[in-house]
Amino acid sequence: MPIIELVILLACLVLLSNVLSHYLVAIPVSLIQVGLGLGVALLLNVQVKLQTDWFMLVFIAPMLYNDGREFPKQELWELRGAIFANAIVLVFITTILGGFLIHVLIPTIPLAVAIALAAILSPTDPVAVQSISEGVKLPKEVLHLVSGESLINDASGLIGFKYALAAAVTGSFVLGKAVGDFFYISLVGLAVGLLMITIIQLIRDVLRREGINDTVFNVVLQILTPFAIYFVAEEWFSASGVVAVVAAGVLTHIQNSHESEDAPELKLVTEKVWNIIVYLLNGIIFLILGIELPVATQATIKGTHTNTLHAVFDVLIVWGILLLIRVAWTYGYMLFGWLRDHSKKRPSVRIAALSGLSGVRGAITMAGVFTIPTVIANGDAFPERSLVLFIAAGVIIVSLVAAAGILPLMASKSLPFMTRGSSLDEDDSVLAGGPADDADHEVEEPAGDVPTQINYKQARIYILQLAVQNIEEHRRPENQRAAYDLILDQQFQIRRLEVASQTADELQPMLTDEMQLRLVALAGERQAVQEMVAKGETSKAAAQAYLRRIDKREQRLSQAAHKPGLPTLRSLRLLLGRAMQGLHLWLSPMDTDKLRAEQAEITRVTSKAAIKSLSQYLKQASVDEQQFDRQALYHLIVHYRNRIENAKADHSMSRADYEHQRQMLRIKSLGAERAGVQHLLESGQISLRTAAKLRQFINYSENLLMLNDDDAEDD
Repeated sequence: MPIIELVILLACLVLLSNVLSHYLVAIPVSLIQVGLGLGVALLLNVQVKLQTDWFMLVFIAPMLYNDGREFPKQELWELRGAIFANAIVLVFITTILGGFLIHVLIPTIPLAVAIALAAILSPTDPVAVQSISEGVKLPKEVLHLVSGESLINDASGLIGFKYALAAAVTGSFVLGKAVGDFFYISLVGLAVGLLMITIIQLIRDVLRREGINDTVFNVVLQILTPFAIYFVAEEWFSASGVVAVVAAGVLTHIQNSHESEDAPELKLVTEKVWNIIVYLLNGIIFLILGIELPVATQATIKGTHTNTLHAVFDVLIVWGILLLIRVAWTYGYMLFGWLRDHSKKRPSVRIAALSGLSGVRGAITMAGVFTIPTVIANGDAFPERSLVLFIAAGVIIVSLVAAAGILPLMASKSLPFMTRGSSLDEDDSVLAGGPADDADHEVEEPAGDVPTQINYKQARIYILQLAVQNIEEHRRPENQRAAYDLILDQQFQIRRLEVASQTADELQPMLTDEMQLRLVALAGERQAVQEMVAKGETSKAAAQAYLRRIDKREQRLSQAAHKPGLPTLRSLRLLLGRAMQGLHLWLSPMDTDKLRAEQAEITRVTSKAAIKSLSQYLKQASVDEQQFDRQALYHLIVHYRNRIENAKADHSMSRADYEHQRQMLRIKSLGAERAGVQHLLESGQISLRTAAKLRQFINYSENLLMLNDDDAEDD
């Protein structure tokens, strides 16, 4: 079948499979896709000719990049050691031990091929793991562990598969060369991914500042990013494209940008486009699995040296080996944690079994196994290729069936079951907020005065100020952290719009005033740290670390005054500085929790001192308070209030409750923005066209809010 017709047919079958999944709710959509692919292969004699290079580029690169974009960075930091142990050590154990056991129990498969098979079967589908694990209510640590490692083990599993496959093809394996090559392709792939995504982000920022802010252009640029990174890493540097795209995706997610608030349309469209791409790619891979099943099974069934029932039994053996290794590892992890801290939940074989069964093999495994060549270096046929394909496909199907059939029985409940690309019904319901109590408003609210005629940017500033005022009105002691986080986001937008709407002559005095206020606040912070050390309220190590941060902030202010430079480069330096601080904290010989608690206390005390210093400075007779820009002062105070709330040690609130508070405040502020647009329109201060643009922006923001609500994860 011609490629165009084949692509259209596969896309239609993906749609059909999701329609059927709404009626066959007990069957995972991935199994339905496998069945449809098998039916098409048998009835229409459809075949797919796969080639390693384009298959990895088209399927692997975008899917792993998207996994990295959705990486749970909070869980990664909290369980960094265990997650990386699962993603690397467990993959290594599964590859070597699993491969050896497969070779012993299925002697017809050579050792190198068995190791390659175990390596490609080691990655788990992150979406399937997350949905199943949440459904069976695994302990939080185990849930984060299995979901976090499933996003990393794709890369380690594929690298192990590549080396084992090379050994099977060439018939030789030199340990020293393999180790050296492993570090080269991994580290260089990591460097290429981080460098290229940084360059791409810099280009995007420069283009946006030049006015090239078209949504379609930016979405296409983001979609092409993983393909370019994978190609450059593989073809130009002979490094791991898999590691490169995963690293690029993770860095994209970690970067602290305000794109969601500043460009909600771009964020919304990008997420929807990525959902479509992953939806199609994942579905097509399982359809191809079904289409390839007759090829694999036919060779196995017709082969004289392999009995069909014996091949099915081999599938169960391999799946059992992988399951036992994963269960034993999870139980050992829980046992080790319990021995260190008896307050944690005791190790349980049942929970370990649930964790093991949740390790569903999915699209990445199938994508990798299809790259096995048909011949080896000397021209002979690849040993037991058809049996390996049969086992790999069988293990994927068995893992899906076991998760869908056994886990609900063990959990005594029905479970959500999703894989990459699963479609979800959007929940458009909004929870009503409870009554709010009166509170003391300690921060002065920004002015909402409106000139007679205003342009789009000025109108945006006005309605954002109304949004801030609305959030302040609904700020209460119990929701202060969410309120200040949200106000700070709004303030960043206001400051950007103010800077963009000012001429150079108008901007310079405003920046000078803001810089003076920041220096006053930093001086207050420095004095507070010195007083804490004098009173013995903190350690010298923690104080010195914080003082170094103050020095760097003062240095950046001085450099900005004399040599402004590119904002993007300053942001990059700030990002790298934060990364180094995090690494230093991780590697610190002191107790990490104690050091972090001290840093939080210093942050809280110094933030209060900074606000006090600003107040005292403005009360001085020699200082004219009216000369300072009110938005600059308000922005700085909110910044410190936000730091105080985030530094509090009694954050007992769950992330779900925090997100709920933030969403309720944002919904109310969007209502204030809509009312502001209507007021401006009725008073004749904006045109109907400007009002339409403002309302469109508000609608995009609200849609993005609902999207984030759908994607929110419970702690």
